[in-house]
Amino acid sequence: MPIIEAVILLIVLVLLSNIISHYLTFVPVSLIQIALGLVVALIWNFEVPLETDWFLLLFIAPLLYNDGRRFPRKELWRLRGPIFGNAILLVFLTTILGGFLIYWLIPKMPLTVAFALAGILSPTDPVAVQSISKQVKLPESLLHLVSGESLINDASGLIAFKYAIAATVTGYFSLKTAAGDFFYISIVGFLAGLIIMTAVQLLMDFLRRQGIDDVIFNTVLQIATPFVVYLVTEEIIHASGVIAVVTAGVLYHARESQIVEDSPELKLVTEKVWDIIIYSLNGIVFVILGIELPVATTKLIKGGQFNTGQALLFALGTWIILVVIRTFWTYGYIIFQRLRHTTTEHPSFRTAILSGLSGVRGAVTMAGVLSVPLTVSSGAGFPTRSLMLFVASGVIIISLVAATLMLPLISTDGTPLQTRGSASDMSDGLDIEDDEPEEEYPAEPVRQISEDEARAYIMRLAISKIEELRRPNNQRAAYDLILDYQFVIRRLEMNYRADDTMQRVLSDELKLRQVALKGERAELKSMRESGEITKTSYVGALRRIERMESRVTQVGGHGVPSVLRYWLLFFRHLWRNATYWLHSEDTDRLHAESNLIERQTAKAAIKTLSEYLARTDIDETQFDNQAIYHLIVHYRNRIERAKAVETPTHEADYQHQFSRLRVRALSAERTGIQNLLEAGNISWTMASHLRQYVNYAENVLVMSLNNEDSD
Repeated sequence: MPIIEAVILLIVLVLLSNIISHYLTFVPVSLIQIALGLVVALIWNFEVPLETDWFLLLFIAPLLYNDGRRFPRKELWRLRGPIFGNAILLVFLTTILGGFLIYWLIPKMPLTVAFALAGILSPTDPVAVQSISKQVKLPESLLHLVSGESLINDASGLIAFKYAIAATVTGYFSLKTAAGDFFYISIVGFLAGLIIMTAVQLLMDFLRRQGIDDVIFNTVLQIATPFVVYLVTEEIIHASGVIAVVTAGVLYHARESQIVEDSPELKLVTEKVWDIIIYSLNGIVFVILGIELPVATTKLIKGGQFNTGQALLFALGTWIILVVIRTFWTYGYIIFQRLRHTTTEHPSFRTAILSGLSGVRGAVTMAGVLSVPLTVSSGAGFPTRSLMLFVASGVIIISLVAATLMLPLISTDGTPLQTRGSASDMSDGLDIEDDEPEEEYPAEPVRQISEDEARAYIMRLAISKIEELRRPNNQRAAYDLILDYQFVIRRLEMNYRADDTMQRVLSDELKLRQVALKGERAELKSMRESGEITKTSYVGALRRIERMESRVTQVGGHGVPSVLRYWLLFFRHLWRNATYWLHSEDTDRLHAESNLIERQTAKAAIKTLSEYLARTDIDETQFDNQAIYHLIVHYRNRIERAKAVETPTHEADYQHQFSRLRVRALSAERTGIQNLLEAGNISWTMASHLRQYVNYAENVLVMSLNNEDSD
């Protein structure tokens, strides 16, 4: 069958699988997709013409990039050490130990092929892991551990897999050469992802400033990014495209953390398009798995080395090996945490078993196996390729079936197992009440205003409403929102305010920042002299203040930071975190001191600013009110964030506070649009555009809350 007709049939089968899953809610949709592929292959003798060269590019690049985009960095940063341990050390332990055990189980399979099989089976499906973890109520630390690990282990598993495949194809393996190559492809792949993604984001910012802000154009540019990153890294730089796309996705998410969207329509369209792509690709992989099963079984039997019964036992034995390795690794982690006194949790072998069963394999494993070449360098067929494909397919199916059968016995609710191929349910939205804020009408209109001016006006109304609703228990959410609104307002002001006016505002803010930084420096010195903080914390904080002072004195205008400055800031931040890691025994104390410094220096900055503006020789009215307010909010936001780290509130409480404030702010924006329209400041057409902007912002809010619920 030609490739076009094959793709259409695969998509139809993916759609059909989700229709069936609506009625068979207890069966994971991935199992249904495998079954449909198997039925089509057996009845119509259907085969998919696979080209292994493009399979990784087509499936792996977008899947891993999307995982990076959804990476919950705030929640998982606290467990970064164990997460990276699981994602890297556990993967290589599984590859080496699991490879030897698989070789012992299947002596006719070459050792390098056993390593490759163990490596590609080490990654877990992130959505399935989170689904299982939530349903069985794993301890919070372990839930974050297995969830975060599943988002990173795809890259390390694929690297181990590709090394083992290369050793099989060439017949040569050198540990020294492999170690050197590993560091090269890992580090260069990481840097390539950072550089290319930074270039793409700077390009998008530049195009938007030039007025090229078409939503469809920017969406296509974002969708093309992972494929470009993967191709450039693999084909030109010869580094790891896998690490590059994961890095690019994480960087995209890190720089997309703004709460108040400047272009909510773009985010809404982009997220929906990504949902469609991941939904389709993941489903197609599992349908292909079902189609390939009869092919692999037939070739296996024709080879004469194994029969179907033996192959099934090999698949079951391989799954047991993986579960046992994962179970004992998790149990050891719990004991290690107990010995370090970082947890009061008693070691529970039941919890470790649950973690072992949570290792459901998914689309990345299948895509990797299907990319195995047909021949080696000598021209001979790849050894035991059919058995490798059959065992990998069997492990995926067994892990899904085991989770499906075990969940009803240990689950605390009736929610079915979800996988990355499950349809995204975005229909459950936030109940947005259109509470009418009591805002006064603007002054009598004297002229028509631009759309940028109108947006800045309604956003100021939103800030006023947030200030009105701000209470001691929601200040962190309030200041987060206000600060984001202010950044968007400043960007809008750049467009419509005269250059000399904006230069005065920026000049005022720079003067005030210099005053505030002097207050920070004085407070930091006082804390060091009184012995409240150690020298390590003092030096780190002092360098941060000195960098800020240097940037303030050197700024002569506004604009996007240069690429060089961006990289300097990035590597300084990386070095600072590396310093904390090198003092691992003092990490908790250093973090506590860092939070104390953040809170105390921010308070000192506000106090210094107040004293400065109250001086008799200073005319407070000469400063722009927005510049003063922006700086005060910046420091109050720092104080609230430091408090949140010291006495963390439940994330659900923060999200609830945030959503209420954001809903009321959007309602204030909608009322502001009506005020401007009735006062004659804007036309009906512009009012329609502004209302559309608010509607998009509400949809983005609903979408983000649904994503939080599903994580």
